[in-house]
Amino acid sequence: MPVKLIYEKSKQGRCGVRPPQSDVLARMEIPEEFMRSKPAELPEVSEIDAVRHFNELSRRNFGVDTSFYPLGSCTMKYNPKLGEEVSRYEGFAALHPLLPQLRLGGMLTQGALEVIYETERMLSEITGMAEFTMQPMAGAHGELTGVMLIAAYHRERGNNKTKVLAPDSAHGTNPASAAIAGYSVVSVPTDSRGRMDIDKFEELLDDEVAAVMLTNPNTLGLFDENVQKMADMVHERDGLMYYDGANLNAILGKCRPGDIGFDVIHLNLHKTFATPHGGGGPGAGPVGVCEKLCEYLPISLVVKRKDGTYALEYDRPKSIGYVAPFYGNFGVILKAYSYIITLGREGLVRVSENAVLNANYVFNMLKEYYSAAFDLPCMHECVLSAQEQAKKGVRALDIAKMLIDKGYHPPTIYFPLVVKEAMMIEPTETESLEMLDTFIEAMKEIAVIIENDPQSCRDAPVTTPVGRLDEVAAAKNMDFSLKER
Repeated sequence: MPVKLIYEKSKQGRCGVRPPQSDVLARMEIPEEFMRSKPAELPEVSEIDAVRHFNELSRRNFGVDTSFYPLGSCTMKYNPKLGEEVSRYEGFAALHPLLPQLRLGGMLTQGALEVIYETERMLSEITGMAEFTMQPMAGAHGELTGVMLIAAYHRERGNNKTKVLAPDSAHGTNPASAAIAGYSVVSVPTDSRGRMDIDKFEELLDDEVAAVMLTNPNTLGLFDENVQKMADMVHERDGLMYYDGANLNAILGKCRPGDIGFDVIHLNLHKTFATPHGGGGPGAGPVGVCEKLCEYLPISLVVKRKDGTYALEYDRPKSIGYVAPFYGNFGVILKAYSYIITLGREGLVRVSENAVLNANYVFNMLKEYYSAAFDLPCMHECVLSAQEQAKKGVRALDIAKMLIDKGYHPPTIYFPLVVKEAMMIEPTETESLEMLDTFIEAMKEIAVIIENDPQSCRDAPVTTPVGRLDEVAAAKNMDFSLKER
């Protein structure tokens, strides 16, 4: 159809094609002082040149679907394409969150509400919690929600509690979440075995402690066998135990946090349950609670009625209120739902077994080349140190940059803070033995290069469009101004 005819039909209301830009601008009556003095300096290129340009840029992206992504404490596992397919089903993707639940054709939402309800039930079973809310949109958001629930519990009981204890190896969001919720944070040191110092913990625990925030296994990849003892001590003072679920991948089907004394837990669906992760989202950080905290959960909650239908419940007088619009990141919940029901209980157990096996394999193959932070069997991740390499002028950052040249995403570096020149490696369960061996060989090669040619490591990366950037200067001197050519 000729363009002129399409335009005529659009003016007559019989076609959804927009009129030419000049006509739109004319009708908008933009004041003259806001109009361009000269045409925009946009490149004049053919469609195929534009397509090739953006495809070339896309090939420079790095993701877990292109190569190994051993980012420790983030669980960058492969996301099955099944989850992506399920999230695109029209019956889910085309729903609007304001559709009615049961009236005026509201049966359209019943499938979505059932998915949320069933996901909550499955997560409760996996973690040993009584009930979940799916609203929080990320792990840190879940943390804040969890601490707000703790605060509501103590407020109603008239408890004058002002402090939260957290290990010095904790994720940085733990103290941040507690502080935002109004608590002062007390750091508990790590002992010689990489666990929270139980003697120092007992010394710091008093009647003002509202909660203890723990990651178990911790960020050193070590399981703290004192956790139940600590929980008993906290509960004796009417405090609560908070479980940072970032590392749940290590204990799926093996250990339930609720069974060892935890009262509140947040999960990272974008970590443990194989939904997209990184780039600022999307994410999901659902929060589970023990029985005595259920009444404080955010509204609304999905409930199952006696007639088998599902509805949103708002009549919860002690609720902390809304923490997110609507029902959380529903597309992410769908992917986690499909992941859980596809694997089943036996599959989830294999996830943790293979994750722990892979981490210990990497650790034992590399600890002769890089210092072991704690030379003990680890769980889902291992922490090595580049302290010896640093004596030769090559730091963890340099090793990370050289890994880029070898085709691997670097592991987490300089965390946890209790380890100097830390390199935290989490292979997850989805990596094959062949892939792990190639990564291990690359790390060994870098160790040899540092011995013979340390400068080449400090010059890395050399295979990327840009070389080594001054990241500190870039962060301190950001310039967003538009400059004239």
